[in-house]
Amino acid sequence: MRQFAAEADIEYSQLSKIERGVTNTTISTVLVLAKTLEVEVSELFMFKFSN
Repeated sequence: MRQFAAEADIEYSQLSKIERGVTNTTISTVLVLAKTLEVEVSELFMFKFSN
């Protein structure tokens, strides 16, 4: 995760907070994350809730 944060040019602590749902992020950060992962933005929001 530290390597990914460096590649995305995002602070590791910020990335960790986003991942854990502790903080919300901006759309510009979402765009950077998608670009770094080489995926479409929509893929970052494709998840299922389990009951």
